[in-house]
Order: sequence, then C-alpha cells, then structure tokens
Amino acid sequence: MFVDSHAHLQLPHYKKDLDAVLIRSVSEGIDNIMLVGSNEKDSASGVKLALQHDFLRASVGIHPHDVKTVTPATYKNLTALVKKYDVAAYGEIGLDFFKNYSPKDLQLEHFISQIDLADELALPLIVHIRDAYEECYEIFLKKKGKIKKGGVIHCFSSDSEHAKKFIDLGFHISFSCSITYKNSYKQVEALKNISTDIILIETDAPYLTPVPFRGKRNEPCYVKEVAKFIAKIKGLSVEDVARITARNFHSLFGAKKKEDAAEIDAEIVYKIRNSLYVNLTNDCTNDCSFCARSRSFVVKGHNLKLDNEPSVDDVIKLIGDPSKYDEVVFCGYGEPLIKLKNVIEIAKYVKQKGGKVRINTNGQGNMIHKRNILPSLKGIVDMISISLNAESEEKYDKFCHSIFGKEAYNGVKSFILRAKEVIPCVTVTVVDMPGIDVLACEKIAHQTLGVGFRARKLNDVG
Repeated sequence: MFVDSHAHLQLPHYKKDLDAVLIRSVSEGIDNIMLVGSNEKDSASGVKLALQHDFLRASVGIHPHDVKTVTPATYKNLTALVKKYDVAAYGEIGLDFFKNYSPKDLQLEHFISQIDLADELALPLIVHIRDAYEECYEIFLKKKGKIKKGGVIHCFSSDSEHAKKFIDLGFHISFSCSITYKNSYKQVEALKNISTDIILIETDAPYLTPVPFRGKRNEPCYVKEVAKFIAKIKGLSVEDVARITARNFHSLFGAKKKEDAAEIDAEIVYKIRNSLYVNLTNDCTNDCSFCARSRSFVVKGHNLKLDNEPSVDDVIKLIGDPSKYDEVVFCGYGEPLIKLKNVIEIAKYVKQKGGKVRINTNGQGNMIHKRNILPSLKGIVDMISISLNAESEEKYDKFCHSIFGKEAYNGVKSFILRAKEVIPCVTVTVVDMPGIDVLACEKIAHQTLGVGFRARKLNDVG
C-alpha cells in the first residue's frame, strides 16, 4: 500500500470530482494521504475533510506565500484546530525566496514563530523551501533541540550536501513527482546518497504532475510514479519503496488507523527486491560502531528485532518454495553462523527445492565454533559475503569491537581464504565511511585474498 505524504485535495481544483479522486486513490492502493494546510482557510478545510475518511490525515500551517495574510487571530485559530481535532503535523511552513509573494522579513518572522508553535503543540513540521536552503538550515541549526518531533523537507529540490545537513538535524526528506522531470539531476544525486529510512514520497497534488502525465491535474494515485522512479534509482522493487515509505510516514506522523498503529511483528523471513532474507538471531560477536541496529532494528521497512529465535521448521515453513526467489540470504540483524546447525539444515532444504543460498557473515564462524566450519557448507552455499570492514588489525579493532579482540581481523582473513576453497562465489565487503581506506581494502580483497570486493554505503542497510 502507498502513502501520499503531501497533497492539497481541499483546494477548489477538486471541487467537482473529489469523491472520484478519493475512490481512484483507494482503488490504486493509496491508503494514507496527508492533506496539507497552507493558510488558515484550507487548514480548516483539510481538517474537516480528514474527519470524514480514515485514510486522510491533516496538517495546519501558513505557507510562506501566505504569511502576509496573518492576523492576530490566525495562530489562535490554528491552535484551536489542533487541540480540538486529530491534526498530524504543522505545515507547510518555510521560506520561498524564489517567488517572494510575501516579503522576506515577514517570511523569516513567521517561519520562526511557527516552528516555536509546532514545538508547543508537539507536532512534526512539514517544511517548504525554495531558493532558501541555507537560510532554513541556519534557523533549524539555532533551534536544534527544540524541534522534538522532527519533520520533513517537502518536495526536496536541492543537492546531497543540503540533504545530509537536514538529515543530521533529524529531518526526513520527501521526493515529489518533480523527481521524474528531466532537470531533476540534483534531487536524483541526493536520492542516490541518502538512506531509505528517512525518505517519504508525495504528489503535492494538484501541482507537479509526474511524467508521463504532464499537462493533467495531479492527484494522489500518481504517487506510484514517484515510487517507481525511486525503486529504479535505489535498486529496489516498487513494493519495497511502498513498504519503506509507509513505515517512515507512520513513524513520523503517527497513525490514524489501528492497523497502521500496530507495531510490526518481528520478521523471521523478509523480502527485499526478489531476494528472501532469513533472520535467525540478533546475537553477534561484533559490536560495530557503524552498525545501524544501534539506532533501529528496522531494515527496508522490516522489523528484525526478534523476541524469540526461530526453529528450523519455523523458517522452512515460512520460506515455502525457495525457487521463486533469486536467492535465499542468511542475514538478519545478527551473525547467522552462530546458528550453524540451523543454517546447514535450512540451506539443504533450499538447495533440494531448487533455490540458491547466500550467507552474509562477519567471517568469525571458525572462531565461534573453534574449528573449520566451511567444509560443512560445501555444496549447499552458492555465495558468501564476508565483512572485512577495515584495512588493518588496528582499524578493525577500533570500529568492530569483536569479542575475539585483536585476533579477530586475522581470523576473518583466514576464514576468507578457506571459504574460497569450498564456496563458488566469495565476496569481501567493507562499509565506505570516514576512517576506512576503501581502496586499501579492495587491494587486500583482490591481491592478497583473491576474492571479489564490494563497498557498502554507510547507513543504507539491505
């Protein structure tokens, strides 16, 4: 199911056929739509409309174009709406120095006032920025610590550097239908370089109709075009993008419907693209400083925080027919080779049923079991990805904090050398992050160890 995190269906553009637009949205799988307020009148209209349908949410706020219309009663009236009704966010507010429909000094004054009001009302922000990214950033930097509920930079149109700055301040980044346009190269580059766990998608309907529907009025069902575009750029399925962005939406704005509010159960097997991942344990022999699970156990919209470790029968039953997937991957948010017996039994089942098997491991399996375990994987594992993560013993110890101490790094390299004797495809991986010499790691993989190499992006798991 898809979420449109920013639309203006309360505007006159939909007066004649709003019911048809809503029916079309639901039939196309759009099950949450945020009706965004841009002035006092359409904030009230959006709240009223959202009361009539459980898949509609509403925000209130004054757009930078409209701050020149603010009266002494405006913020009192918006506050009253929030206190009386289910309002999900405050916005859209911000700065627009491209059109300057309101004077810059008024924009700045009311932007700051509304940030403070949103904080008082405990609402996340929906932020409009055009030709004012640095100015907005400086304001948020000064307000750091006061924006407790976070927010989203709506219709993001800047570059990777600005995206990172706002993400570091706790903001989500939302991509609208404009990312499908030919001149969207900056947004595309930003999209490539940020993690999916802070991405939202939107239409900004009735504006910014996507390719291939330019010339028509925009509406929520076209948010699927944004999802398709993001899926292509990020190497995901459209289903992945829908799931990820829906979870991000509910994480930021809360949930109106009970089924959205329910905490997602821990997943033993989970699909990304056309690969099926197996989550056997959350235990690990490393405590890596860069590991994303220190912040969250959610990967690509899947909750991997296990309450109990699954049995072999549990996993096999959930896998079903493994041949319909490109591969079955032992991964999860722990070290799968801790559960070696389970891995062997499940891998045998997958191979017998015509599937392919990959293991993602930290390479400490032999140290864990105090013997060479690799012969037991021969013939049942097609590929193995081993995290080297550093170019030296000192760096590995600094970043990975293995229970095996400084012996771990050489133990991992020994595991890699033995793995290539029994497993057809062996790849060394490293997280591309400050302090790690990726080129040196690649040289070790190819020249010293004689295996494949892949650099992984920091904070982009799965």
